[in-house]
Amino acid sequence: MSRPSLSGPFIAPMQFEDPQAAYEQVVAIYDANIAHLRDAMKRFVAGENVGEHVRACYPFVRVHTDTVARADSTLAFGFVAGPGTYETTLTRPDLFARYYQQQFHLLLKNHGKHRLKLEVGTSSQPIPIHFSFAEHEHLEGSLTAERRLLMRDVFDLPDLAAMDDGIANGTHEPRAGEALPLSLFTAPRVDYSLQRLRHYTGTSCEHFQKFVLFTNYQFYIDEFVKLGHQLMASPVAGDDDYIAFVEPGNLVTRRVGQAVQASDALGAAPPRLPQMPGYHLIRADGTGISMVNIGVGPANAKTITDHIAVLRPHAWLMLGHCAGLRTTQELGDYVLAHGYVREDHVLDEDLPLWVPIPPLAEVQVAIEAAVAEVTQLTGHDLKRVMRTGTVASTDNRNWELLPQRTPERRFSQSRAIALDMESATIAANGFRFRVPYGTLLCVSDKPMHGEIKLPGMANQFYRDRVDQHLRIGMRALDLLRALGVDKLHSRKLRSFTEVAFQ
Repeated sequence: MSRPSLSGPFIAPMQFEDPQAAYEQVVAIYDANIAHLRDAMKRFVAGENVGEHVRACYPFVRVHTDTVARADSTLAFGFVAGPGTYETTLTRPDLFARYYQQQFHLLLKNHGKHRLKLEVGTSSQPIPIHFSFAEHEHLEGSLTAERRLLMRDVFDLPDLAAMDDGIANGTHEPRAGEALPLSLFTAPRVDYSLQRLRHYTGTSCEHFQKFVLFTNYQFYIDEFVKLGHQLMASPVAGDDDYIAFVEPGNLVTRRVGQAVQASDALGAAPPRLPQMPGYHLIRADGTGISMVNIGVGPANAKTITDHIAVLRPHAWLMLGHCAGLRTTQELGDYVLAHGYVREDHVLDEDLPLWVPIPPLAEVQVAIEAAVAEVTQLTGHDLKRVMRTGTVASTDNRNWELLPQRTPERRFSQSRAIALDMESATIAANGFRFRVPYGTLLCVSDKPMHGEIKLPGMANQFYRDRVDQHLRIGMRALDLLRALGVDKLHSRKLRSFTEVAFQ
C-alpha cells in the first residue's frame, strides 16, 4: 500500500474579479487540505506509517493596490488603508461564507476591479492537526500514550507564535517584504478560538449569532431559556422570525412549523454545565441573539470576548448587576454606561489604560430607547429610573474591605455612579476588536450606603427586575439590527491604518 504524500495539495495562486468565484476557490483549497489531514490522521490512528511528517496549509487571500486614494465608501471597513500588498490566511469557509463573500465584494467594489484583484492560493501556514477534526470526531482519544507522543513529530501542532493579537492591538510590525495584514485574525487564531468557544460555552460555533448578550447572573439565563422555549412553541409572528433555540450540548429546539434537521439528533444535554454556558436564539440569516453567562470577574469577561470576537459579531451588550455608588439611586434602577474606569487589569498589556473607551452613539441611543419602550416611561420618569454615567470595574470583589477608603476616593474622583467586575472589560475588548459594545446595569446593592444584599431582599429584587432587564437588552439588539451594519460599525473603532476586513 502506498503511503499518502507528505504535503497536502498545493493550488497555485489565481486572480479573481468575481467575489463568488474567489470564495469557491477558498473552499476548494481548504477542503482539499483538510481532507488530506483527516485521511492521514485516520491512518495514523489505525497504526499505519503515514510518513515522516504530514502537512497541509490554509488558503490565503491577497490584494495589491498602487493607489493612494481612499475608497469612496460610507462603511468603516471594506477597503485597504493605502498602496501596498495585503494578505491573510482563511479558515472554515463553511462557517464564514457570508462574511468572506461580503469582504471580497466590498474590496472589489470600493477599489474597482481595474485597480484591484483578489488573489487566492495555498499559503505556507500549516493547519494544526487539532483544527482539522470534524465536530464530532474524537480520533485522538483512542491513541495510546506512545502513539500520542509520536503524533507531535508527525503532524503540525498549534503554534502560539502564529496566534498573537498584535494586529488587533496595533503592535504588529510586518517584516521587510512581508505583506500587510488584511484581517484582524489569522486562520490559526480563528481556529484556536473556535475550539475554545465549544469548550467554554458547550455549544458549537455554528450556533453563535451576530448579536450577543453577556450576563453575570444565572437568573438572566433562566429567563432567556424560558422565553426561548415560549417562542419555539408558537408560530412565527410579525418581526419575530427566530427559527430555533440552542442550549449547551447543542440541544436544538426547532420552532413550530420548522423542519427538524439531521444534525439535531447529535445534540444532548450535558451532565454538567460548562464554565460559561451559551444559549442561542437562531435566525436564518445568523442575526439572532446569543447569550452567555460569563460568571463573575474580568478574567472570564476577557476570555470569552477574546474568542467570540473572531466570529465578527455586529454588537455585544453587558446586562448585569452593579453596586450603586450614589445616594440618589434606588435598588432596581438602571445604569447606562457612557464611560469606564478600568481597574480590572486583565487588558493592561493589550490595551493601555491611557486609551479611552468612548460611548458609541448608535448603541447608547438604542439602549435608552429600549428602556423607554419596555418600561413605558418618558421624560423625568425615565431619568428617575435610569442614570447615564461612568461605570467602574474592579478585579477585587471585596473592594469595600480595603483600608483607608482609597477605592471610594478614586471612584468619587472619576464621577463613577456604579461599580461591577465585568463591564469595562467587555467594553474595552469591544473597542480592541472593533465590535460595537454597550452596557446596561441594574443596581442590586449600595454597599457604600449601608444597603447590602440580604437573601430575602435579593430574591425579591431578582423577581422584580430580571425579566424586564432582559427584555430591554433584547429590544436594544432588535433596534441595532434594524439600524443596519453600515451604520452600526463605527469609525470610532478603526485605527489610522486599519485592516480591510470588518
